[in-house]
Amino acid sequence: MPAKLKVFQARLGFYDTVVAAPSQAAALRAWGTHQNLFADGEARSTVDPADVEAALAHPNVPLRRPVGTNEPFGLDPGLPRLPNLPDGKKPGITRSKPIAKPAPDRSALDAARASLAKLGEDQQREEDGFRARRAQLEDEERQAERRWRDARTKAETTVARERQAYVKGGGKPDQ
Repeated sequence: MPAKLKVFQARLGFYDTVVAAPSQAAALRAWGTHQNLFADGEARSTVDPADVEAALAHPNVPLRRPVGTNEPFGLDPGLPRLPNLPDGKKPGITRSKPIAKPAPDRSALDAARASLAKLGEDQQREEDGFRARRAQLEDEERQAERRWRDARTKAETTVARERQAYVKGGGKPDQ
């Protein structure tokens, strides 16, 4: 026994459509979509007698009519008609001048760049100070080493002279 058919309606593109199918899933397959139009509210059941009669005449085949018309549903409804336009208006795409956007505010960017440049200058100044202090410390170290060498040489000379005097005075030489 064939399944009982229900009639479903959806708006697809420029057309209203109806299809007689045993289930919502079958209707979606007939419409050629994997998206659940019923869950989105874009498709629903219909009970309009004229729509049901047309759909049942062609089971599992979507029938169409131009959106917004009361024409009967059919297999090939033709192209939708353009509405009557006021005199002087021609259908088609009208292009308007693009809306001029205000120039973006650069003040935050300029302030950030200035802050970064100041940080670079501060770092350079600090590094120059470190170099100068390092050079001064190296100079002090060289002077201290020279004083130490001179003092050691003088002390070693004194020790040698006093050792000689000790040995001359009859003391035993250091071993």
